[in-house]
Amino acid sequence: QVQLVESGGGLVQPGGSLRLSCVASGTIFSINDMGWYRQAPGKQRELVATITNGGNTNYADSVKGRFTISRDNAKKTVYLQQNSLKPEDTAVYYCKAGVRTSISTYYYREYWGQGTQVTVSS
Repeated sequence: QVQLVESGGGLVQPGGSLRLSCVASGTIFSINDMGWYRQAPGKQRELVATITNGGNTNYADSVKGRFTISRDNAKKTVYLQQNSLKPEDTAVYYCKAGVRTSISTYYYREYWGQGTQVTVSS
């Protein structure tokens, strides 16, 4: 089995910063894309940022220039540095990873974390 565990969420004032982390553990042979998604109350889950195992990144327009995604492949960890936070960034943030669980498994399966709450409010 594979587990993704997020951390780093919390309450922050507008303009503040947070750094989210997501660690993958379990039966892992390799990980390809990793990403962050968020879901605000009453809204659908949306993409925030993704990163390939080679370091190529993609961002939602709403977070470009404010959020930075990075990863440490040796630690099986993906990060999301959030700067200049706005009230509209308030949501549960979820980590997703494509994981190949063994050398004999020729596909990547998507796994999700349980989410971490980010609240931006004065």
